[in-house]
Amino acid sequence: MKIEIKRSIFATNDQEAEAVRKKLAGLELAAVNLLASPGAGKTSLLLRLLALLAPKMAVGVIEGDVASSIDAEKIKAAGYPVVQLNTDGGCHLSAAMIGPALDQLGLKGPGIVFIENIGNLICPAEFDLGESLRLVEASVPEGDDKPVKYPGIFQTADAIVVNKIDLLGQVEFDPELFNSRVKVLNDRAPVFSVSCRANTGLEPLADWLIKQLTRGL
Repeated sequence: MKIEIKRSIFATNDQEAEAVRKKLAGLELAAVNLLASPGAGKTSLLLRLLALLAPKMAVGVIEGDVASSIDAEKIKAAGYPVVQLNTDGGCHLSAAMIGPALDQLGLKGPGIVFIENIGNLICPAEFDLGESLRLVEASVPEGDDKPVKYPGIFQTADAIVVNKIDLLGQVEFDPELFNSRVKVLNDRAPVFSVSCRANTGLEPLADWLIKQLTRGL
């Protein structure tokens, strides 16, 4: 009985996700689902990417949080359109939330909408939001064992970002070991090493996103 309920929830979400894809296509937009644990630097990564992408296309953010609008306010203060979604305790966003958020965002392409998901490496991996790409972010202070501990989210990634590489040598993190652990789970996803604080390594990631997402826009 529990398995049947779980499948029903996912089936409903999948239908909503297809509706989101159709809406995005009509707006000439592609969506990127950004997933990471709390503190990995999702909002910092978004701000760096938005600055690189905004001169070339329309950009906007759907900001997911359990509570508060702190991150959305940072995006807004930087001059980018943003819509806040609060789950009030929920551990993930769902596709049903994204359609109304797109209406509120009012963005038209060609362009990219980033969806900053709830800080969680488990629940969000199960829910399709209608995105074109899944971007999974890890950070050096979290350690190089994240792919082993949370394989599901790394298996679903289209690309992986390792943030805070400016801290290499100050904390225990083996980049080669991390990459090898990723490759065992997902050998198709490129790994980008960046420092949002030092503003390094972001251009190759932005270029990759443009190449992947603008083909059909």
